[in-house]
Amino acid sequence: MRLSQLLAVIGFFSATFVFAQAPSGIPQRTPWVSSRVIGSPEPPSPYQTTRVYEQLKLDRPLDMAAWPLGGRWVVSEESGLLHTFAKDKPDRVEPFLDVRRRNPRDPQAFEACRVWSFTFHPKFAENGFLYVCYADSKPLPSRTRISRYTVDVKNVKSPPVCNPDTEFIVLEWLAGEDHFGGCVKFGPDGLLYCPVGDGSGYADGNSSGQDLSDFQASIIRIDVDHQDKGRAYAIPKDNPFLAVAQARPEIYAFGMRNIWRMSFDRVTGDLWAGDVGQDLWDMVLRVEKGGNYGWSVTEGTHPFREERPVGPAPISPPVVEHDHSEARSITGGFVYRGTQRKELIGTYLYGDFDTGKVWGIDYDRSAKKVLRHRELVDTALRIVGFAEDLDGELLIIDYTGTLHQLVPRPPVDPAARPPEFPRLLSQTGLFADTKNHEPAPGLVPYSVNSPLWSDGAHKERFIAVPGGKQVEYDTKESWKFPEGSVLVKTFALDLEPGNAKSRRRLETRLLHVEQDHWRGYTYVWKDDQSDAELLDARGANKTYLVQDAKAPGGQREQVWHFPSRSECTLCHTMPARFVLGLNTPQMNRVHSYGTVQANQVDTLDHIGLFTKRLSEYYDRKDSGTGKIVSAPRERLVDPLETTATVNDRARSYLHVNCADCHIRWGGGNALFQLQYTLPLEATGTINTLASHGDFGIPGARILVPGDAEKSLLWHRMRITDRGRMPHVGSNVVDRPAVELFQAWINELKK
Repeated sequence: MRLSQLLAVIGFFSATFVFAQAPSGIPQRTPWVSSRVIGSPEPPSPYQTTRVYEQLKLDRPLDMAAWPLGGRWVVSEESGLLHTFAKDKPDRVEPFLDVRRRNPRDPQAFEACRVWSFTFHPKFAENGFLYVCYADSKPLPSRTRISRYTVDVKNVKSPPVCNPDTEFIVLEWLAGEDHFGGCVKFGPDGLLYCPVGDGSGYADGNSSGQDLSDFQASIIRIDVDHQDKGRAYAIPKDNPFLAVAQARPEIYAFGMRNIWRMSFDRVTGDLWAGDVGQDLWDMVLRVEKGGNYGWSVTEGTHPFREERPVGPAPISPPVVEHDHSEARSITGGFVYRGTQRKELIGTYLYGDFDTGKVWGIDYDRSAKKVLRHRELVDTALRIVGFAEDLDGELLIIDYTGTLHQLVPRPPVDPAARPPEFPRLLSQTGLFADTKNHEPAPGLVPYSVNSPLWSDGAHKERFIAVPGGKQVEYDTKESWKFPEGSVLVKTFALDLEPGNAKSRRRLETRLLHVEQDHWRGYTYVWKDDQSDAELLDARGANKTYLVQDAKAPGGQREQVWHFPSRSECTLCHTMPARFVLGLNTPQMNRVHSYGTVQANQVDTLDHIGLFTKRLSEYYDRKDSGTGKIVSAPRERLVDPLETTATVNDRARSYLHVNCADCHIRWGGGNALFQLQYTLPLEATGTINTLASHGDFGIPGARILVPGDAEKSLLWHRMRITDRGRMPHVGSNVVDRPAVELFQAWINELKK
């Protein structure tokens, strides 16, 4: 039963609620006891991560370094604050330095500032110098700046503090649209190094990669202990491009898209860096003086813009490259030189922000070749950096505000070793009749209010919760499922649109929770539709011929992408609570259970799937009448539901298709959020400058109320090449959604 829209509940969003108790779609729960989805098809990783300093609360940490005088850590947050805490008694963080600038018109407000990294001078104990690299966007144009601050090391307080008034600006440059780099480090030569991104949204739009006349797409090296005339620093006499006409003399190496974290090996002095690529590849570099690493003529070892001229050095290959099925945002680490993990001494450790994986590289310097490259652990962390203490031990920095260390995984007891992971869908225990797609007893079918766009595919969904285990209900966020649960989704495509007889199953995806870690698997259906085979970890593409009267010859090719296991983690993230469709706003709808139609949430409550009855969440006694009153339940709407408002349909679509990344810590590196619970003016999209290129559209902004033509949000839905959104899981434009968003944006008040 649907009632009037209730705008005030979530500010902007017209939600529909169910008050009346609908009959249950399932009489009683049947336990699911046939599961054979146990363990993993891959051998266990040699390491695992454990959280350290659990009591600390950090907000978007980006960098961390050992206090040079010992016994402490210093950590920087993206917002512009640096904190410190004791290693042995880390009960809380203490303020160390505030880089933010106060607004002269409002002393309680701060100008926009993003701290990328910081580093201590090698002679900090003598001079107290701290160098901070940060972005300053007020006033425009935005600049990246390296500033020196001074700590009074003669009178160090406990905890120590750094006076922001000691700031001395060493160097600054125009930041560009995106890809800022900014990892300041001192080399073994005592010089300060800093990578600068290409400053472009897409495809090195300024052609800076091979151009040495600006800082973009390079690593710069300067001498901060001396000053040349007209500079707050000196140019090292052996910088490699001093004799190259129009080259910036600060440049040490070039041809990198966006170095995110680099470090020097404290034993060999080698400079290692993680370079975030664009379309298909991310790279690990061992950077040498005068080196050219190809961008944007190449992306790693692969052609990118071959027509562009190569700069004044031959292109050097990366040490290792990852395709985007396993890594999409490489975070550089350190060569391990500690003592706790002796087997890792000399191994370069690094990770990936999007997939949470950590790898190790053993490298032969004399032969310049990789001896061994291996995955060490697969985590759910947003790995934004690594930190090295004074003894060479490493910590992993999680962007969500936690710190972790790498520890060996305990050996598996042969007696407790799980059975072989099922290689066929028919072996999973999820289907009673796989060929006919008949679920096993105990699986519960479900549907969602606002489906994810999946290139026109049809989907069938099932919940599989083992035995009598129960689900922790949440009124707004994703529900928490117990160990061993499996969520099942089968995708099918009509090879003749609208003709169900032409429909063929493409894949069945599983999300399986084991040891509180969600993992995704894909089973690809055989051509005869008799069964589906487990896809390997790297994913695959397959082309299907679809009848289309508008296409040449009456048919078109449609490429279907089967996601790798790592790609599953791009959307099913910790900030998104891993499970995307199983939440109240999505599940609060009527579902057809054969001959019975009933509200899904009420049905799951009726069969006892939840740890608590829904009445405990929604029922209260009216103080005036003494009667029990049920609070409403939120509901998203189907973007195709024409009885709903255009605003509700568009905001539901954004929440489901975009907000998994564009949420705090979600992985979307544009600074806006798209959850339906936020008022539109709080999303950070309205008249916001693009951070990934404007596609040549005059006056382009993320969202321009009243003008879809200038709104990049709409433009990027309409394309299928570089810049398409959503950038994963889709190769086909959602035409009805494009029309919906055009109407929605144009009706927004200017």
